[in-house]
Amino acid sequence: MNIMLVTVTERTREIGIRKAIGAKRSDIMGQFIVEAVLLSALGGLAGVAAGLGGSRFRIIGIQPVVADYSVVLAFGVAVVTGLFFGLYPASRAARLLPIEALRHE
Repeated sequence: MNIMLVTVTERTREIGIRKAIGAKRSDIMGQFIVEAVLLSALGGLAGVAAGLGGSRFRIIGIQPVVADYSVVLAFGVAVVTGLFFGLYPASRAARLLPIEALRHE
């Protein structure tokens, strides 16, 4: 959520320009939701890769076993979390008035 809030804040002028030339609220929402899902999917893939890589090593004589459902569940939770916490910043960006967004520095 913090990453998406920073993204919205940094791109306030861009949002204002897009709204001034006719972008609808759904266009702005869609842009930021896609970004949130992509960020969380990449993070989920990195987490799954790290977990699978770490499971290859013996730890104090114990060999970890990875269940297939746990990999899918972990990736799914990462994407859903990114989507959930990306909705607020996306909604906030889409509600901005063009003049206020362009005035923002």
